Amino acid sequence: MEAWADNIGAMGEPSQRRDLRDEGWVARPMRLPSLLVIALAIPATLQAQSTTGRDSTGGVMLAYERLADIFGSRLVAAFEAIPAAKYAYRPTPSQQTIGYIAQHLEDANYDLCARIGDLKRPATAKDSLSDSVKARWPKDTLVARLRASFTFCDSALERVDRVESALQTSTLLAFETDLAEHYSQLAVYMRLLGMVPPSALPPRARTAITLPASELARNVGVYQLERGPRFYVTLDSGSLFVRSTTGGPPVKLWPESANDFFVKEVDAQITFTRDASGGVSGLVLHQFGRERRGTKIR
Repeated sequence: MEAWADNIGAMGEPSQRRDLRDEGWVARPMRLPSLLVIALAIPATLQAQSTTGRDSTGGVMLAYERLADIFGSRLVAAFEAIPAAKYAYRPTPSQQTIGYIAQHLEDANYDLCARIGDLKRPATAKDSLSDSVKARWPKDTLVARLRASFTFCDSALERVDRVESALQTSTLLAFETDLAEHYSQLAVYMRLLGMVPPSALPPRARTAITLPASELARNVGVYQLERGPRFYVTLDSGSLFVRSTTGGPPVKLWPESANDFFVKEVDAQITFTRDASGGVSGLVLHQFGRERRGTKIR
């Protein structure tokens, strides 16, 4: 992983290469195991078989999707955090402005994700405007369009069950690398503006409450995530635990309310959903600014 992070950083400027390590989202060897241990981010072992029928080679597409979740959510959070008055900022005259980076990412997302699968972007007249014109659009417009491009990419990736060719692999890597490179670039800009990039912000403090075992037992079961792994929720010694089919040991779920739980290993939460009769019918995984729903199957 260290070499992989260095290869990504080599495509940016020296300050960007340093930022890949400083911002703590890919390269730190002690951070990744905490993500892998409960498989709420990247599949723990690519050899593990998905129970959904996707990617019989072992969750490769799920790994690409999770990386896109990480980078995409942090990019959107960064653009949202930067004040509109700073969108014309660039460290030197030869570098891109923040507004320019936003519109470039939108275009690149649509171009690369359309090539990954068979989903096509519905073009509009505004799409043909020059980059320099789009770079001066209002912040709200740029962020909304960037969000829409990530939604397009989500749909494009979900339509691909498995990697079929070297060309498709190259395009997937180009997409992920573009996100990583520009997040590193934007993180440097934020530091120069005296701001803290999203990946360097501490998770929100959470306080666990005590629930009786009878209440916790209602959440025990097997949950199938949409186009993803299964979660096994069990009760042991008065506490709930979750384990994924992608690997890793069970991890304790700490209750915030009767329905809302969190894990301490990573910044991730699970909300159990109920049907009209009050029975637990599913769950929602909250991570990287995304929500992934799962249905209780038993």
